[in-house]
Amino acid sequence: MVFYFRIFGKGSKWSGDHLARNTIVLKMSWFWFYLPLHLLMAACLCNSIKAPNTSSQQSFKTDLFNFYHSLILADGKETTVHLLKDIPKRYYFFLEEGRALSPFTITVTPCDVPIEWSILVHKTSASFLGKAARGDHDTQEVSKSQRSPSMVSTIFNYKGNSVETYMGMSSHSALYMLEFLSTERDTHITVYLATDTTSGHLYPELPMDPRIDVIGIGHTTVTLTWKHSPSVLQHRENIQYCLLVNEKHNYKSLCAAETAIRSSGMKLPPTLALSLSPYLLEPQQVMILSNSELSIINKVSSGEVRQTCMGAKNTYTVPNLSPSTQYYFDVFVVNLLTNASAAYTGTFARTLEEPEPKVMELKDGKVIQVVLDGKKKKFYSLQYQARHKKVQFTFQLCRGQVQVHITKNNKIVASENISGLRYFSLKGKPLDTYLVQLRSTDESNSSIKVQVSPHFHKPLFPLLPESLKIKSFSKLRTCNSVTIAWLGTQEESKYCVYKKTIEEDQVWMELQSADRCSGPESRHKSEKVLCKYFYDINLQRAVTTETITGLDVGTLYLFDVYLFGPSGIPVRYHSKVVKTRKKC
Repeated sequence: MVFYFRIFGKGSKWSGDHLARNTIVLKMSWFWFYLPLHLLMAACLCNSIKAPNTSSQQSFKTDLFNFYHSLILADGKETTVHLLKDIPKRYYFFLEEGRALSPFTITVTPCDVPIEWSILVHKTSASFLGKAARGDHDTQEVSKSQRSPSMVSTIFNYKGNSVETYMGMSSHSALYMLEFLSTERDTHITVYLATDTTSGHLYPELPMDPRIDVIGIGHTTVTLTWKHSPSVLQHRENIQYCLLVNEKHNYKSLCAAETAIRSSGMKLPPTLALSLSPYLLEPQQVMILSNSELSIINKVSSGEVRQTCMGAKNTYTVPNLSPSTQYYFDVFVVNLLTNASAAYTGTFARTLEEPEPKVMELKDGKVIQVVLDGKKKKFYSLQYQARHKKVQFTFQLCRGQVQVHITKNNKIVASENISGLRYFSLKGKPLDTYLVQLRSTDESNSSIKVQVSPHFHKPLFPLLPESLKIKSFSKLRTCNSVTIAWLGTQEESKYCVYKKTIEEDQVWMELQSADRCSGPESRHKSEKVLCKYFYDINLQRAVTTETITGLDVGTLYLFDVYLFGPSGIPVRYHSKVVKTRKKC
């Protein structure tokens, strides 16, 4: 028998696609709740269910699935639900009468904005179902029975963005409806229904006290501790702790944290996602973390989001923080087998203020060498009080890349990235205060020599040629000799040549790690080739060449030239790599 329904709700109309012999007109205020029930009644009539026995209840559940399979909430699995703004979404599940008390739990995890959700229950009547199947009630009686307010009740409702779990007991067959609504914007949530509470926990358990304690605060570190999850104590190999650090706010779930990171436009590589968050995994993937610590820093427009997984350790010191900055800390306990997680109660802490940097005094004519940390990117400060109107600052870059700022009486007078040798001649008044700030712009450590002097006529460094490059002549190479050349100046100076053999795989490291401020004193005596004096008033002819003999066949050599001025401080030319011929 095929039925044709006209069901009227508030301003809505629904009709079937087929003509039928009988038309049942049903008016109700609980339109969306009762819609699946009416379809189930039709299914019961069509199948001629005559008794409210176990088979009829099983048929009831089967027909519910057949008609509304897309709205049935999966049991024992986490379901992702996408919500559109201001459009409610409903899911159903059925508990049949089989035991004295049937416990069940529902866990809802908002992944972004606060949502509203509620649980409604319809207590089905076995006698009613039997009579409906035999057709003993007419249409008016059916409608009247289903409109009865006593049969439908709201047993739970919640509004917010916290992870919320409802635990209930059912002693009779009942149809439940979950309704979700987002009033702020489109979002998504996860829902977990469990009717078998004896099969274990999908979500890791939290301790009785789920708070995170701050036990130490430094200028760049914060030390945290938290009580162990019972799940970690029972299944240590499958459970891990993950920590999230950011400067905005705490997150109530790992799902919410992942949504915030993705909304900022940042996309994680799949290999990192596997070790980071269960919500970043593909459905067929399983998160695998080693026992060693894993840290990933995501730099997004809103700041830095740092995520660290540390195995089963429940104490952790967060390093490399900025001084005088407030950070928010969230700990999640993650089940690696199910990819489910539970959140501890987040905390926050402010790092200590950085002490005022020590300022070193510069003295007239004295050379100091400063080593700068490339990782911390901090400024190193030097101060000088002028005794004359004119002063000259000299900088010689030894290694890496260095940025220099010079201020006079708190006003910037020079700012530059130093390359090689650089002079700054400045004018002012006696007793003017100059502050020199140096910072490494390289990832590795950098170093630089600094000197200040009012005596322009007594330069610390020698007069430099136009270029500090060393040239080699390929046509003049032999199996045991090479010829090199370099530029000189109009000032008679001393030049010393050094050589050493290197391997081909060492070339890059030798050139990158060379200290351009180091002199011949750092070289082995056996590496010295010769020293000579020369100059030329005509700069076009201020060029000298040297042929170095006694070399090995087919061997790679590194050549250096040092220039000495009147003060005796050397300047190193750029190293040159030359290989002797294999065959002659």
